[in-house]
Amino acid sequence: MPAAIAKTGGGPGATATRPAVWGRALRILAWLSFLTETIIIGTGGAVRLTGSGLGCSEWPLCTPESLVPTPEQGIHGVIEFGNRMMTGVVGIIAIAVVLLVLHRIGGRRALVSSLWFAGGGIVAAVVAYAIARPINKDLAFPVAAAVLLLVVIAAAVYSVRAATERRDLILLAWITLVGVVAQAFVGGITVLTGLNPFIVGFHYTSSLLLVCVTAAFIVRLYAAPGPRERAVPKWFAILSHVTGLALAVTIVFGVLTTGSGPHSGDADVFRHGFDATVLAHVHSWPGYILAGLVLALTISAWVLRLEPRRWLLVLVIAIAVQVGVGVLQAREGLPPLLVGIHMVLASLSAAAYTVVVLHLKRPVAQED
Repeated sequence: MPAAIAKTGGGPGATATRPAVWGRALRILAWLSFLTETIIIGTGGAVRLTGSGLGCSEWPLCTPESLVPTPEQGIHGVIEFGNRMMTGVVGIIAIAVVLLVLHRIGGRRALVSSLWFAGGGIVAAVVAYAIARPINKDLAFPVAAAVLLLVVIAAAVYSVRAATERRDLILLAWITLVGVVAQAFVGGITVLTGLNPFIVGFHYTSSLLLVCVTAAFIVRLYAAPGPRERAVPKWFAILSHVTGLALAVTIVFGVLTTGSGPHSGDADVFRHGFDATVLAHVHSWPGYILAGLVLALTISAWVLRLEPRRWLLVLVIAIAVQVGVGVLQAREGLPPLLVGIHMVLASLSAAAYTVVVLHLKRPVAQED
């Protein structure tokens, strides 16, 4: 169990076994959060790749009269609604992680404060909905969701500022929850704008970043608390961050390529007009540079026996498989299954890189 979790357990009346139980629960929830954030990229990809982006024509309802898909909407409605249900699962787990972290680190006072924020947020959202509906019923729910998002952000800021230790865990947990609420809001905007490809791309990129955040939470959960120092040579750290830039550029051009290709989410949706063939080549250039940089880092790390060497090996494997799938899907005419695998692999590659970066530093040795 992470030292910080054991240290902050239970309060005066806690038993010897309770901290271990809570620590185990938090680890399980952390891994579930990472897993579900990855899965929702797959379900979101399925929505787009099967042309089900408008399977539910409304938001938050599926149709103007029904919350769930109707038989007339067929399989497309089922796929789109399934992705929306997955958002609910992700959100519940994110809430559980926040509450458990607050209780373990800040005690009952921090937990009660967050619950007060939750109650206030719900009331504020209901009031906003009631005010907005007579003005424009189509915008009433987005306005309410925006108000709820602002309250969640306010709760996060308050919790982080009030914490006296392990602010890293509290901050990462809140970022995940804020991100999930924001993603639900952006998902609604995506439907209301008729699957605008730029918003769809932003939606995917944000989901990928949440996978990275949940991966970072797991790493910090297992890490010792306290100040940290660089565990690698300066040149290695710089090259690692350059590699991150190459990864980001590769992902951005991949998103643009997908947005210009045949998988827009619905047959009637207008793409953003870029030449997909040209973008596919442009997308591959930083991809090959990325592969070379990761290989160089991995060889250097193993020769010098640096801290992140094992996770760099994981990243090499992820990038190699990603490149292979990318080449294969281009040659086979972008079959939906391979495109979906490529999307999920991109998130896992970014998560592996996040773990590598977090291993560039180590806890400062404490003097006795």
